[in-house]
Amino acid sequence: MSKVISASESVNLIKDNDTIAVSGFGLAGVAEELLIALEERYASESHPQGLTAMHSSAVGNRDQKGMSHLAAPGLLKRWIGGIAAASPRLGEAINNNELEAYNFPQGVITRMYHDIATKGPGVITKIGLGTFVDPDIEGAKMNRVTTEEIVKKISLDGEDWLRYPTFPINVALIRGTYADEAGNITLDKEGLDMEVQAIAQAAHNSGGIVIAQVEALAETNTLNPKQVKVPGILVDHIVVAQPENQYQTENTLYNPAFSGEIRVPLQSVPALPLDAKKVIARRAAMELRSGAILNLGVGIPVNVSAVAAEEGVNDDFVLTTEAGSVGGVPAGLKDFGHAYNSQATVDMDAQFDFYDGGGIDLSVLGLAQTDATGNVNVSKFNGRVAGAGGFIDISQTAKKLVFAGTFTAAGLKEHIADGQLVIDQEGRFPKFVASVEQITFSGQYAAENQQPVVYVTERAVFELTPAGLMLTEIAPGMDLDADILAHMDFKPIISDDLKQMDAGLFAEEWGGLSALVNQTEI
Repeated sequence: MSKVISASESVNLIKDNDTIAVSGFGLAGVAEELLIALEERYASESHPQGLTAMHSSAVGNRDQKGMSHLAAPGLLKRWIGGIAAASPRLGEAINNNELEAYNFPQGVITRMYHDIATKGPGVITKIGLGTFVDPDIEGAKMNRVTTEEIVKKISLDGEDWLRYPTFPINVALIRGTYADEAGNITLDKEGLDMEVQAIAQAAHNSGGIVIAQVEALAETNTLNPKQVKVPGILVDHIVVAQPENQYQTENTLYNPAFSGEIRVPLQSVPALPLDAKKVIARRAAMELRSGAILNLGVGIPVNVSAVAAEEGVNDDFVLTTEAGSVGGVPAGLKDFGHAYNSQATVDMDAQFDFYDGGGIDLSVLGLAQTDATGNVNVSKFNGRVAGAGGFIDISQTAKKLVFAGTFTAAGLKEHIADGQLVIDQEGRFPKFVASVEQITFSGQYAAENQQPVVYVTERAVFELTPAGLMLTEIAPGMDLDADILAHMDFKPIISDDLKQMDAGLFAEEWGGLSALVNQTEI
């Protein structure tokens, strides 16, 4: 019997107060047609209402797609997610206290699916200790209507751990490429494997239903079993989507290079223009070592790979993304998570297992707000929820960590002249603040665990010490008091051996990275 139904028929199966789990990373793996149908049903019937929705990563295109479809008042009662920023309408509803909101680390949510499937006691991990997720701080609660303490701190063998809850999933909304009429699902044209299998297992073993959106239907028993990612025994219903609702990434309808169907000739990466952002990327790249396994965040951190290519050392280490790509060249912002010419693509939950166990040698992440103890905030600003995504998982477990960003924000204008940094207009907002609005990364926790942490800006470099943030380097042409300390809300520890940043970082041609990268093998 065929499992194929329409999108409207599928969402009619969702009941009031159900818990739904949604796959996705940007628009990769997002069952967009099902989310549209759910939005339309609620608009016409005011049902289903009071849903709990969970998803591990960004689900949306930073506009009207993805989880923004579920932002109408009353449709959702509770959100448990990794990132809200990709779904502005949902973020606004959270900010307006229209639903309860819990921001869990991305990797933790992927592991929750496993525990739900096995009917385990919940995810027990150290991920989140010392951050806003810790119940001693905020307990992952993101607005004032969110009051229930669902994250628990427990003690095992005298050590603190966090326990994230399990609960039944009533409906899974997942996506694949092809399905046969028995419900077997492949991911041929998907650029990422995501956690679709884990979500399907969790919903099925909860006694719930699994609805899979696909591009096309195949005859039963004609799919290569080695390519079937979600077996038909887990899938209850199939919806064949319109092509416009099957985007491969936020930005790309389909690129066979992202799904590994072809390998593309990669032209030499053009050199970045010499500006403050390139200086930051160069200084961050100085922390690279041959053989390292890396994770790079979005924004300025991604420029580290361009610097490495320009310096001829990009083959000396392996870049990974939390979405599951291993090796190759990471794609740009709106295709983030994907890579050209990957060595492998693994399930996102498997990637986080690797990360959480300390598999990353170095991660370079963005620098937003930082305080004297080394805390970093990237998840909530001026009361508005952005979400942490995989930032907590990655920053707490990387063997070495670099935060990279400009020294101030909003209106900052700078240029490089004669090997020196020149500030044309100072940013309106300091990034080095008296107290971060939310602790996404705990400097104290990192110091206690002796994790090396470096904070890189265009005019100053800091290191984390047990006593707090220490200034170790300043850029040529900068005045310590006027250009650095005057724009910080606190006075850092100043190293007795305060150095000038490498002058080569500010030159048109550098050529100094290879010797640094190869001085010590990982």
